Amino acid sequence: MKRSTFLKGFGATAAMSVLTPGGLGGAQAQQAPTMLDVLYANPSFARFFNPIAEAFMQANPDVKIVFRQPAPNYDEAHQGMLRAALTNQLPDVHFSGFNRLPELARTLAARNQIADLGAMIGKEEAGWSEKNFSARMLALGQVDGKQYGMPFNASSPIAYYNPDLVRRAGGDPDRFPDSWDGVLALAAKIKAAAPDAMGISTYINSFDSDWLFQALVQQAGGRMLSADGKSVAFGGEPGLAALRIGRRSVTEGGMHLLGADQSRQQFAAGGIGIIFDSPARLNVITGLVGERFRLRTAPFPISDKAKGGLPTGGNAAVILTRDPARQAAAWRYVRFSAGPAAQKVAVEMTGYLPTNKLATAPEHLGAFYEKNPNARSAAMQADRSLPWEDYGANGVRIHRAQQEIITQVMRGDMTPEAGVTRLVEETDRLMRS
Repeated sequence: MKRSTFLKGFGATAAMSVLTPGGLGGAQAQQAPTMLDVLYANPSFARFFNPIAEAFMQANPDVKIVFRQPAPNYDEAHQGMLRAALTNQLPDVHFSGFNRLPELARTLAARNQIADLGAMIGKEEAGWSEKNFSARMLALGQVDGKQYGMPFNASSPIAYYNPDLVRRAGGDPDRFPDSWDGVLALAAKIKAAAPDAMGISTYINSFDSDWLFQALVQQAGGRMLSADGKSVAFGGEPGLAALRIGRRSVTEGGMHLLGADQSRQQFAAGGIGIIFDSPARLNVITGLVGERFRLRTAPFPISDKAKGGLPTGGNAAVILTRDPARQAAAWRYVRFSAGPAAQKVAVEMTGYLPTNKLATAPEHLGAFYEKNPNARSAAMQADRSLPWEDYGANGVRIHRAQQEIITQVMRGDMTPEAGVTRLVEETDRLMRS
């Protein structure tokens, strides 16, 4: 990548830091740079981690970022961190999956192996955090009242819909419903107007994690777990509301119990009016749709406007080095990565929502959203961000057990009331086993 092209995405500040001599003072500039050992998950993320690190180093020549081999996924990265903690071989900076951050922070805090970023934020100029981050976004990096992580990548589910089928059903493609009663009413109209199509597919029974099911619980004002993460909290009305939406998707919206991949393909072929998925799949779904129809997206419907929100996937940067000088360098890197210029690079390459409020400004992502309006839906949800809650070591088993129960409810073999009782019982049993 040419330097001029590369720096263009980071604005004049970064460019001037590189091109203006003597910014650090001659003696300091000649010192050996501080080396920061950094680990992230998902090898494909190199496409934005590398250019962001290069820009940071050009703006901060006294620091060198050295990446470890990326972990295959967040779970394997997390297990590696827990092992490294025992042998004091932790990296200086790690980008932890949001759903793994509570266990990681509690484990490392007990060993004095993780920095409280609140103290570093407190040294910034007055109003810095409020200017750059929404309270809900910052809360994604908080555990037990402390700011251990700085949100870097963020993703919450959005709606994808076929405007042709919406129009055929008498709906307005420019006014997607913002509540689940409205969505299911539209789905029923799509099914009635196009009998060969499904009005909707929520596929909470076949998604590769419990992310979409959590979204249905959280949008109704509920939470999956208690504040300490030790007990189930979705057994009330929000959990029941989530299962009722799943069942109504079948009875009112004509949903077939297909796999998630099959549902995406069916949607792209024009056979489903509405689906819900990650904004990170925007490019994939756009490619599947092709020229069949003009794909549209919208924010995920929130029925409880006061307490509702959405589980946020992605990761947060944590600082693990105990050396004061390296901590200071690490904070500069973390702050830069969460800044608007770096967020512009990450968002344009992934479809994620920006974690920094300033990133949506015209000089950053403004032109991108003008050219790619479907990507804007994710950005509109930043202030709805809630934690993607994690069940701990038995999370995979819990997800599979939940899917079986959800499928029975959606198929009509179990009522939503009986289903939520079973979900709570099975989740509680597996959390304690």
